[in-house]
Amino acid sequence: MPTRHDIRNVAIVAHVDHGKTTLVDAMLKQAGAFAAHAAEHLDDRMMDSNDLEREKGITILAKNTAVKYHPKAGGSPITINIIDTPGHADFGGEVERGLSMVDAVVLLVDASEGPLPQTRFVLRKALQARMPVILCINKTDRPDSRIDEVVNETYDLFLDLDADEEQIEFPIVYACARDGVASLTKPEDGTVPADSENLEPFFTTILEHVPAPEYDDAAPLQAHVTNLDADNFLGRIALCRVEQGELRKGQTVTWIKRDGTMSNVRITELMMTEALTRKPAEKAGPGDICAIAGIPDIMIGETLADPENPIALPLITVDEPAISMTIGANTSPLVGKGGKGHKVTARQIKDRLDRELVGNVSLRVLDTERPDAWEVQGRGELALAILIEIMRREGFELTVGKPQVVTKQVDGKTHEPIERMTIDSPEEHLGAITQLMATRKGRMETMTNHGSGWVRMEWIVPSRGLIGFRTEFLTQTRGTGIAHSLFEGHEPWFGELRTRHNGSLVADRAGVVTPFAMVNLQERGVIFTEATTEVYEGMIIGENSRADDMDVNITKEKKLTNMRAASADTTENVVPARKLSLEQSLEFCRDDECIEVTPETVRIRKVVLDQKQRGRTASRAKNN
Repeated sequence: MPTRHDIRNVAIVAHVDHGKTTLVDAMLKQAGAFAAHAAEHLDDRMMDSNDLEREKGITILAKNTAVKYHPKAGGSPITINIIDTPGHADFGGEVERGLSMVDAVVLLVDASEGPLPQTRFVLRKALQARMPVILCINKTDRPDSRIDEVVNETYDLFLDLDADEEQIEFPIVYACARDGVASLTKPEDGTVPADSENLEPFFTTILEHVPAPEYDDAAPLQAHVTNLDADNFLGRIALCRVEQGELRKGQTVTWIKRDGTMSNVRITELMMTEALTRKPAEKAGPGDICAIAGIPDIMIGETLADPENPIALPLITVDEPAISMTIGANTSPLVGKGGKGHKVTARQIKDRLDRELVGNVSLRVLDTERPDAWEVQGRGELALAILIEIMRREGFELTVGKPQVVTKQVDGKTHEPIERMTIDSPEEHLGAITQLMATRKGRMETMTNHGSGWVRMEWIVPSRGLIGFRTEFLTQTRGTGIAHSLFEGHEPWFGELRTRHNGSLVADRAGVVTPFAMVNLQERGVIFTEATTEVYEGMIIGENSRADDMDVNITKEKKLTNMRAASADTTENVVPARKLSLEQSLEFCRDDECIEVTPETVRIRKVVLDQKQRGRTASRAKNN
């Protein structure tokens, strides 16, 4: 079959924070994507263009870029299309979408941490797609690097994932992406590759081992829609990989929708990616990744085909969601009081969720019994928290329920999702972690001691046991532990879990928080609200030191009289309030609690605000 030798399509996949985006930065700079004077002023992690990505330091959306590589031996330049994928399993839909655009993957592994759960996840997807793999050992300059052991662990991972002989014979590149150097020769642990001054060995390995796109001259046009974008002037933009034939600007093509229906549409604009920008182009051939405009309702996974002979490509499929939340209109007494321009109606929220479904293939939105609330299902807690944070920044006011697991029935029995949790921790915290996981019905699979004072453990644990786990884990390990989880499958229901042992301090009336009341209540537990904050009945203002909930008056004021009290000359310090982020609030939340999210604040509240009604419900449950 004819082959396009001037193109290579490759995805870079790795665990969170192993250096994917930094490596892409170095590739862009060294391939001459920017002028010399511009390269000096570029930001780090150029591909993480989203504000949340920069704040959290993780890649959330799969993005593509292209570099023109000029071989040292001479010849015409070669276009290398690079897909930068997320490393977190919660954004697995983005990974699967990215893999549908490429012909090979670069597996990036940290020279110290080695393969971790998300490494297993992204590698499994690549092997299932029968793609060749290039292994890149990054961060060889880390003082605790252990290159030989990490390479052996990666071979074990390939064997564990049933890789065949061709797949396991992968080339290995050693790199320090931060310094922009790579080598085919293994450096000493803790050192930068010394026999190279740039990424030339890495580029050469890509050209040798990433197959060039093949095509059939006689085949009709087929282009796969793999991603969506938007432009203020062009409207919806579809990112496509051309599998067969040619796409041209102004061409009429057949749009094959997800339900199988077809219609003829005209491509009004065609663009190709160069570095970080899209530039107008006249045509795109087999293997090219291009962007087109002119089809306002096109969706991911659909096909653009030849009107004379329309043949659909397979739809992009993703794994089933494991976590769900109820998202609805804000129903608190303070709704709409935060400022002008807030979006508070159920119709606005539903429209926004529908728009999210267009570009997020791993999300589902289901109706509930209430007309102003919807069940949103996703891969994990983080993915849903990111969605809520984005909506909050767009001006929405929401009520968000406690995260729940998505169960399924197998042979008449309820099965729940389970996770494979990998924990790295100093040895002295081993007992505390074991106790923490035991209360969450965790089952230890393996434990490895590298002799460096750190222990690595692998646990199988129900997904609902990990809701609220991270904060308590960091407290128990004094911030030193590292935990990563990966969806493993489904097992029979594990039984009741009680992960939060402390109750809540609940405001019993509306008003403004006073320092006098805070001083009197801070012995009862941890306070979440600051002085002068407006509260309402049913709002949670802190965590009780005991297991049950306590209704308290956080608005009580000191009585002013002309009588001198014995304690008048003593002063008490107000302990600073503990401010909870959105993710921490979701972890803290119990089944009878929910979260009020507004652009300015995040509040935790009871689902039933009325104190008497909650008391009657509790007494009935106790009697039954």
